[in-house]
Amino acid sequence: MRYLLDTHVLLWTLYAPEKLSPKMRDVLSDPEPEIWFSAANIWEIAIKSGLGRPDFTVDPLEARMGALHLGFIEVAVDGAHGCAVRALPDIHRDPFDRILVAQAAAVDLTLLTHDESVAKYPGKIQLV
Repeated sequence: MRYLLDTHVLLWTLYAPEKLSPKMRDVLSDPEPEIWFSAANIWEIAIKSGLGRPDFTVDPLEARMGALHLGFIEVAVDGAHGCAVRALPDIHRDPFDRILVAQAAAVDLTLLTHDESVAKYPGKIQLV
């Protein structure tokens, strides 16, 4: 399996593993799957930490380096991903979540999310 982490799941993996569900802990403890994160995750952390959001108090560079240190694979945001957002149903307004849904589909990854709204999108998305 190949998984893309949504931003909160990435942050919890790096800084608050006690917030992860047992299902997510099982995924992370299995050496078999590939775990991916997106440049959009890091961008979201940078934007929302700059706005003073209490759930985004980490340094984006530190988060990126932590994910790479764990062996996670980084996927860049490209124009095709941006174009794919247009085809998504109007379920969720957050642009970061929408680009992650589009990326997961474009790169053939299963998006792991804690957000029930995001989990309503069609495609390979798992609520964890």
